[in-house]
Amino acid sequence: MKIIAVIPARYASTRFPAKLMQDLGGKTVILRTYEAAISTDLFDDVFVVTDSDLIYNEIISNGGKAIMSIKEHESGSDRIAEAVENMDVDVVINVQGDEPFINKKPLEELIEVFKKDTEKKVDLGSLMFQITDKEEIINPNNVKVITDQQGFALYFSRSVIPFPREENVGVRYMKHIGIYAFRKEALMDFYRLPMLSLEASEKLEQLRYLEYGKRIKMVETSHGSIGIDTPEDLEKAKKLLS
Repeated sequence: MKIIAVIPARYASTRFPAKLMQDLGGKTVILRTYEAAISTDLFDDVFVVTDSDLIYNEIISNGGKAIMSIKEHESGSDRIAEAVENMDVDVVINVQGDEPFINKKPLEELIEVFKKDTEKKVDLGSLMFQITDKEEIINPNNVKVITDQQGFALYFSRSVIPFPREENVGVRYMKHIGIYAFRKEALMDFYRLPMLSLEASEKLEQLRYLEYGKRIKMVETSHGSIGIDTPEDLEKAKKLLS
């Protein structure tokens, strides 16, 4: 089974423009993320795929592998699909470009899902962890996920799901971490199928997979992601690095 990591890297960002090219302890955020992905030793290859000459040159000039997007894309999945369309790979891991502190263990757990899935019932794998703080639960920036008894995703939402009409029933609220592992076939199906209403409403690309009947296996982890979405996040990351 050939497994690669692809890091989609847009230069533009609504909340923090050019965040991937910001300095983080003497290296850019995107370079640190790329090097962290390689250092896990989990992948047969690692690529950055980008729409930016700056990001492309940053990776290439430091001895890395980068691919320039040819088309404009609505989502990270689309950008990755274009990049891997003609590659001979089985599983593609989407590593977020703004998460330079990659934790190896949850990635290992995601890969293990596919190694155990001999009947190929899993189209995608992704990560979640429990949140208990009420402000975190109601925050629309935190995407929540609910699953069936086998751990397959039923729905993702920015809203509170499930709605706590009855609070004393032992519901656990799970936050989705946007790291995906795709079977290549599922990723290419996504690339070729049009957006439907649920994805358009919530602005969550994973809903396209569910709307078209793909099965997303969720893996619970205790390792929350450390992303850089704001200048304040960058300052925290610098302190963590030092």
